[in-house]
Amino acid sequence: MARAAVSRRLGDRLRWKTARLTDRRVESEAARTLVFEVPGWPGHLAGQHVDVRLTAEDGYSTQRSYSLASAPEGESVELTVQRFKEGEVSPYLTDELAVGDVVELRGPVGGWFVWRPEQKEPILLVGGGSGLVPLMAMIRMRRAVASRTPFRLVYSVRSPEHQLFTAELRRDDPGLDKTYLYTRLTPPQWPRPPGQITASDLSSTGWPPDFEPTCYVCGPTGFVEKAAGLLVALGHHPARIRTERFGPSG
Repeated sequence: MARAAVSRRLGDRLRWKTARLTDRRVESEAARTLVFEVPGWPGHLAGQHVDVRLTAEDGYSTQRSYSLASAPEGESVELTVQRFKEGEVSPYLTDELAVGDVVELRGPVGGWFVWRPEQKEPILLVGGGSGLVPLMAMIRMRRAVASRTPFRLVYSVRSPEHQLFTAELRRDDPGLDKTYLYTRLTPPQWPRPPGQITASDLSSTGWPPDFEPTCYVCGPTGFVEKAAGLLVALGHHPARIRTERFGPSG
């Protein structure tokens, strides 16, 4: 009986579902948040992702994976997609997909890079660029369940114009500390000069290793490898560092 129930749940996640775009929001010059209604959506955990499949009239199809930006809420899911100029799928999703249009989704996928509300240890979120997306799902989930688990976010981004979720992150979320690192251009009179993430950034704004936080690191491969290596060098146990990396494709 239990095995059959598990099999049905796994089968449901692997089945392609019709997703209709109901809303789209501008997050930055190159990023859009897409809101889909997905009948029969099984729910998801903060940090999971989905596969998106597009099929042309001539039968050609292609698919990509995107992190879920939303906390679990009914049959609605949100994806925040960053446009890659040389990409095959992201330019269509960010520039052409219109409200009412339909794509196919499969998922949710992933069980390691997730945050569950029952976790009580301190949480460190380290995001590079659009790597903030699954971390934002964790922040939203924390807010939705009124969790008191202390969160610290370290967000590295090229410039203020490239930031995601700017207005939402200005909110006062008790227990959520936010640090911004700019790699190319800073706001006027910003105290930290532009540059890549450093051990000093993580030691001064993250959690001490003896607090035994769980660390979630997401972003481009180079950023993830560097940030995770810095955390290990600072004394964080590798088993407590969870990573998710991405890059342009197609």
